[in-house]
Amino acid sequence: MRDTDPDERWLGAVVHAAFFLLLGSSFARFLTRDQGGAHTGWVVALFAVFGLLYVLGRFLAPAPRPGSPPTRRHLVWLGSVSAVWLVLLALAPSATWCAMPLLFAGLHALPPRIAVPVAAALTALVVASEIRVAEGPLNPNMVVAPPAVAAVATAVMVHLQRQGARQRVLIDDLVRTRHELAVTERRAGVLAERQRLATEIHDTLAQGLSSQQMLLQAAGRVWGTDPEAARAHVHRAAEITSRSLVEARRFVYDLAPADLAAHTLPGALAVLAERESGPGLAVEFRLDGEPGRLPERVEAALLRIAQGALANVREHAAATRAALTLTCLDDQISLDVADDGRGFEADPSGTRSGPAPDSARGHGLPAMRIRARQAGGTLTVESTPGEGTVVSAAIPLAPLAATVRSASDTPKEPAL
Repeated sequence: MRDTDPDERWLGAVVHAAFFLLLGSSFARFLTRDQGGAHTGWVVALFAVFGLLYVLGRFLAPAPRPGSPPTRRHLVWLGSVSAVWLVLLALAPSATWCAMPLLFAGLHALPPRIAVPVAAALTALVVASEIRVAEGPLNPNMVVAPPAVAAVATAVMVHLQRQGARQRVLIDDLVRTRHELAVTERRAGVLAERQRLATEIHDTLAQGLSSQQMLLQAAGRVWGTDPEAARAHVHRAAEITSRSLVEARRFVYDLAPADLAAHTLPGALAVLAERESGPGLAVEFRLDGEPGRLPERVEAALLRIAQGALANVREHAAATRAALTLTCLDDQISLDVADDGRGFEADPSGTRSGPAPDSARGHGLPAMRIRARQAGGTLTVESTPGEGTVVSAAIPLAPLAATVRSASDTPKEPAL
């Protein structure tokens, strides 16, 4: 039996041991009670052939694996050894009980629709042989015991076969489900990575290119009339280009924002406010409380949200003043970006209900909302036409406690 299951090996060992034990006892009974007839030599030879066929079948025609149909070679072996047993039974009734291992072998190898009739036929032959050699009054056990034993053996083997078939179906379903789950998780990971890349590109390269475009367009308009202002615009565009290049390189290596490499979160927000301040727009940074030590992913998320919100202010709000406010409470840290610009109509979810200034764009608010959600917080937008806009990101600190406690023992997570 070519199986690797310990239970299958154990069952095979028991069946083989039972066969040779019954074969030996049957041969001993023949030698002590039935020998002396004209066919003694043939019977001895048939006992030898019977045992040899059984042993050869173990190596040359092994039983199929559970759930697999029997091979032609195995069926030929089973038919041959059964035929030898029938001839042996006709010549020496002592070989009657050698049928029991064959019964198990047949049930194990054959499907139930074939194995059950075979078991019934073998049992009938055993009963007939017992009756043929009976002496004196008929013992009811000779008629009842073999069918009872065969029925129990048949029921057990058929039950095990069907249970094994159900288990194989469940295992196949489990393997298929795990494969489908792995495919789904892989697809979700690809989509999440695409979203991350889109958000990073929007918050770094796209914003930098937009600012450069605005500055270069402004320089082009005053190039002939105000060369100093034009050069100032070009100089600032070059600074943004250098900064965007640094961000792109850190983005490629999946590092934190460049401003956080040299500053704490309040310091990075202060630098951002100073950098975004310029002609026509004054940006102020305010700190309320002490943020303490935060996971890098939270700091990166808040800084990126501030960058995205100020980019919207600069491009769409037509504001003159904006304020970054970082508020640190016992249970949460929040960032508010307020401006005195034109505002817009917002639906209950905080998104723009009217057309965006540029229909090909509008990735800013969704990207900020995704960043807040990935950091475990929420983002809300309050805006009224003509009265400005307030973007608020709030991240609870309680879920971050474990992360903060283990921050000194584990590597920092890469920025989202």
